[in-house]
Amino acid sequence: MKWFFVFLIGISSVFGAQSKSYECTKVFESRKNELLLELGKIDEQKQSLDALKRATEDLLKRKEAMVVGKGTAVDQKLAEIKTREASTKKMLDENKKILDEMKQLKADKVSQTFAKMKPAAAAGILSGMKITEIAEIMGTLNPKIVGQILAKMEPKKGSEVTTALRSLPSEMKK
Repeated sequence: MKWFFVFLIGISSVFGAQSKSYECTKVFESRKNELLLELGKIDEQKQSLDALKRATEDLLKRKEAMVVGKGTAVDQKLAEIKTREASTKKMLDENKKILDEMKQLKADKVSQTFAKMKPAAAAGILSGMKITEIAEIMGTLNPKIVGQILAKMEPKKGSEVTTALRSLPSEMKK
């Protein structure tokens, strides 16, 4: 009987081990399926992430190309503005030259007019003007003529004109 009892215990342990083995296999299969589902989800997320990454890189490349294009356009506009500025400056310089020539011609004409006048008549006309204007006009005349005109002016006015003539820039004096 002992043997029988040992036999029964052995058989029950074999059947118990098989059932435990069957349960472990079942648990492993179940866990395997869960892991496969998780792996599928991870794969989908990876594909989505890759697609998002490619889309972001494409967008970044397009925006970079657009910025480069706008930078080129800005550079072209800047070059155009500099060209216009240089052209305008050149035109302004030419206009200043022409204006200076016209002023000089006008001053020469006025000087010639006063040079041709009699000193007394020139002194009478000049006495009615401002001192600075008189000095500008007389600064373009021959010193001999200036002396004759100053001699015909009132002494006070003559001294004021002489002082103003001394302060004239040298390019205005003949």
